[in-house]
Amino acid sequence: MNPTLNPFAPGAGSQPPELAGRGEVLESSSVSLRRTILGRPSRSYLLVGLRGVGKTVLLGRIRNSAEQLGAPTVWIEVEDSRSLPAMLAPPLRSSLLGMSRRESAADAARRALRGLASFANALKVRYEDIEIGLELAPEPGFADSGNLIDDLPDLLESVGEAARQANTCLAIFLDEIQAVEEGELRALIVALHRVSQRQLPIIVFAAGLPQATGIFGRTVSYSERLFEFLQIGQLSRDHARVAISKPLGDAGVQIENGALAEIVSRTERYPYFLQEWGKHAWDTAPASPITAHDVDRATALALERLEAGFFRIRLERVTMAERAYLRAMAEIGPGPHGSGEVARVLGRPVSAIAPTRRSLIAKGMIWSPQRGITAFAVPMFDRFLRRNIAFQD
Repeated sequence: MNPTLNPFAPGAGSQPPELAGRGEVLESSSVSLRRTILGRPSRSYLLVGLRGVGKTVLLGRIRNSAEQLGAPTVWIEVEDSRSLPAMLAPPLRSSLLGMSRRESAADAARRALRGLASFANALKVRYEDIEIGLELAPEPGFADSGNLIDDLPDLLESVGEAARQANTCLAIFLDEIQAVEEGELRALIVALHRVSQRQLPIIVFAAGLPQATGIFGRTVSYSERLFEFLQIGQLSRDHARVAISKPLGDAGVQIENGALAEIVSRTERYPYFLQEWGKHAWDTAPASPITAHDVDRATALALERLEAGFFRIRLERVTMAERAYLRAMAEIGPGPHGSGEVARVLGRPVSAIAPTRRSLIAKGMIWSPQRGITAFAVPMFDRFLRRNIAFQD
């Protein structure tokens, strides 16, 4: 069939043609946004899940909802190499400039901009990556102690006041939240606590790997009262079928029941993989309906693409010792696994491999559902490792 008309969109954060199975999350977030704009109490959100479950897609949809409600938004894709203050300051400036054009909020927004100038100048020594241009002079004594945990609450309080005067809310989106340095994350949560106490209209939507939940709990004890923690996982069987069949049906293409069942089984109902299989099933099928034979050929192509990109790129980020640890996990199975099991496969004491395990968790390759337990952060990664790396007994 014509690849130009292919409805499926595999890619990092790409919006799928049918966002099946996420209606409750989108509806709940919409209600929270509306409540925040009205100045009513609402929790922020933390979406957690493995790679490929659609967390970034959900953040994007929620951001669209915020913008349709007229709310200014701040979007941050967290980078290991940049500090949170450096990533936060420029989009905050843009949002405040927008609020300053509203007559009701002009004074409050300009004061927040002066606070932002104080914040950036005071923290420049510690966070050398802060780069922001501001026409307003800093306000002495306002968010300028040089201590992030003191200054960020002052700054966000002033931003929240500007949003209240503008009869809107500020929605902050943070993707890959697990990469934020823990001291900086603590400062953000403390700032949100201050904002919540003042009932100021700021809400955060964050997304990250499963270890983010533990990081939040470890960082500040009351974080569970500020955030809704939502597990984003595989789709149900029915929703997975809809994610494939509806885009096809909208394009006037049918798929045989056996072929659809094979895609649902092969992908294990992970949204990113559904998009990959859907794309290749469309491209390989000569005409409607898509058959089981078409899906067999699509499977070979999808696995080839995943192994060249989705899986391979992650493997190239690890050291040889880390690769051996991952391969030992794969030898046992998909997991989760106890650290003792991995140690036995490697023939080494648990204490000797603990630094490797910590490093892999920090890189987002694995995560720990509970103490001493390890699981892959990427679905199907164990199969890829067994197919492509020989096990060294």
